[in-house]
Amino acid sequence: MLRSILTAFLLLASPAAAAAPADPRQAVEELIAADRAFSAGAAKVDNPIVGIAAMFDEEVTMPSPKGHAVGRDAVLALFLENPSYKEGKVSWTPVRGGISADGTQGFTYGFLSLTGGDPARRERKYLAYWVNQPEGWRVVAYRQQVREAGEVSKDMMAPSLPAFTAEPKDDPKTIADHNMSVAAAEKSFSDHAQKVGLKKAFRDYGREDSMNMYGGAGFAVGLDAVTAGFKEGDPTTIHWSTERSYAASSGDLAVSIGTIKPNDPKGGAGFPFFTIWRRDGPGTPWRYVAE
Repeated sequence: MLRSILTAFLLLASPAAAAAPADPRQAVEELIAADRAFSAGAAKVDNPIVGIAAMFDEEVTMPSPKGHAVGRDAVLALFLENPSYKEGKVSWTPVRGGISADGTQGFTYGFLSLTGGDPARRERKYLAYWVNQPEGWRVVAYRQQVREAGEVSKDMMAPSLPAFTAEPKDDPKTIADHNMSVAAAEKSFSDHAQKVGLKKAFRDYGREDSMNMYGGAGFAVGLDAVTAGFKEGDPTTIHWSTERSYAASSGDLAVSIGTIKPNDPKGGAGFPFFTIWRRDGPGTPWRYVAE
């Protein structure tokens, strides 16, 4: 079954690769257009797994109750187990996009709908982190969840744009340094939470336009909304760190993938996460923009 799905999605038309534009606004518009094109292609296919598979990179990571599924085969295997993906079609609508200064990495988030499975689980929201590969934009980190009932706006939000422009660099050391710095920021975020609690830590380490997708019908956008669910001064009983990451060569956008674990070793194995980070320049601090 999995082999036939992979064969089918390879036959789907997908957006062609393009050189990274010098204008960040043009670059983010091209990323959003690619996300919409994948959705339009998926809506034509009478198999939601085939529809969604076309946008996934071979090394895509997706959090699940079982931990991180790493690799396209592992991610599609999870979809095969999901009753909502047994039949029907899938389509989605991005409501915000962001782009790195070098135009090589970006993110989108929005709303997704299924036509099959349990009607109470058909309306969802998603967050995707993209890398501009030779074959075009592909998703390397992906998460979706059932959203609560309620009206939501599908109007486009202002994009998340870099504070500068940069040419792409194929420099492994530079990219490795950026990956190390975002991992250090993730650890610092966790360490800070141990001292001041989750509410203050999430406020201190977030951008003003940050987004949290957990809970609610839509997205919690802005630091007040993101931290509203935390109680002031609550002690922190969890910690987290980066296990793998993707950072743009411009050093201003990255995704950190890891596991949140209880401080008490008897508290269980924890649960997987990924956080999208942005900074305004290599010398400025990383702050999360979507998680």
